Amino acid sequence: MTTPELTPPDAPADLALPEPLWRAVCAAYGEPGRAYHDLAHVREVIGRVGEVGRDVGWRRPREVFLAALFHDAVYVPGRHDNEARSAELAREAVARWLPGEGLDEDLIERLILLTARHGALGPADVDEEEALFLDCDMAILGSDPAAFDAYDRAIAAEYSAVPPELYAAGRRHFFERLLALEHIFLSPYFRARLEARARDNLRRKLEGAPGGAGA
Repeated sequence: MTTPELTPPDAPADLALPEPLWRAVCAAYGEPGRAYHDLAHVREVIGRVGEVGRDVGWRRPREVFLAALFHDAVYVPGRHDNEARSAELAREAVARWLPGEGLDEDLIERLILLTARHGALGPADVDEEEALFLDCDMAILGSDPAAFDAYDRAIAAEYSAVPPELYAAGRRHFFERLLALEHIFLSPYFRARLEARARDNLRRKLEGAPGGAGA
């Protein structure tokens, strides 16, 4: 019997999620040391994807869903190839468990790879769907203060092997870089809903803490 926390998320109506694929996803996100980049994070991002689907609509909802499902499937703090390896895992999963479904694997890969560039992209650098997808992943920044603080503590736990002073400096740099952007969120949809609160959260953290890690 599948326990509630391991129940697959709702996929788009025209995408049947094979059980072996979901088991592989659970195994990937269940690796030790994941305090934030775990199944709960994936469900949160997929929830945001669902909101956008209802309010705006996706041109390729199946690909967006699978990109969200696999975007942090490989996550080793401090490594720079997590996104590339996650994209490769997504391609392998589609080829193994979803052959003949007509999925655009290049789009899935591109969306996952773009998550490596959070904070380094502007609205002009991405199309509408790419912007919305990236903002789904960054929406935690605009959450209520308690949820934001829990996220910040979880990221720190994942980087516990890094000397505290180095981690604090890196985290401060990341927050300052986000605040310096004209827009933290790339899409008007998320900007209208979360931008002001995200800036409040980031300023509050910078004012209250000394002080690497991105989202």
